[in-house]
Amino acid sequence: MKHFAELLLNNKIFKSQDQVPFIEGKRGIEIKTSREIKLIKKSSQIVSKVLSEIIDLIQPGMNTKDLDVFAEKRIREMGAAPSFKGYHGFPASICSSINNEVVHGIPNKNKVIKNGDLVKIDTGAYMDGFHGDSCVSICVGSVNKEVERLSNVAHEALYAGLTKIKAGNTLLDIAGAIEDVVKKNDFSVVEDYTGHGVGRNLHEEPSVFNFRTKDLPNVVLREGMTLAVEPIVNAGSK
Repeated sequence: MKHFAELLLNNKIFKSQDQVPFIEGKRGIEIKTSREIKLIKKSSQIVSKVLSEIIDLIQPGMNTKDLDVFAEKRIREMGAAPSFKGYHGFPASICSSINNEVVHGIPNKNKVIKNGDLVKIDTGAYMDGFHGDSCVSICVGSVNKEVERLSNVAHEALYAGLTKIKAGNTLLDIAGAIEDVVKKNDFSVVEDYTGHGVGRNLHEEPSVFNFRTKDLPNVVLREGMTLAVEPIVNAGSK
């Protein structure tokens, strides 16, 4: 499975002036206290607010750099730092992927959004020692029916997975629920990328896979685990 650092398009390392700390080394699965979960929720609420505002803002003719500048401004106005900017050298506050770009596209003034595009925006916020992380798919203007169906199925698959998050269930319960929704609609799950734990680090253990597999540990869920569930649904092959 691929990690964020592998997704950079070149070897230039970007550093943010307020670089978010990265805790080195394998820390295993961290069980958060109720206080820590409240702090994660605060960061996540900022992410949710920014994504909601981007949904309202986005329109044909904008470029993805415009969205990145807006997101960073709003994250900072709400008292947080962008989780992504400078993380393993990533140069922006959002990932912006259009149409057949799967994930982690780098914002660029030359990436102009058009009517009918499917735009995926992923962002994170860091405040009081904890990250929030989320993504949204946006149908811009009038999209064709298959693009709209793809977006709707991804949304349905996400919430099918979320219903399985309870102590005593396993990661395979989440994965199976997601995969079943995707397959019954004749789409496929992208297997190169997974969700992850989130907390003091942006990416923590465990890998939250979106398909049935024996290649990753089938962890039993426990109270206090905090997960970013991120199904990526494809109209083509895996």
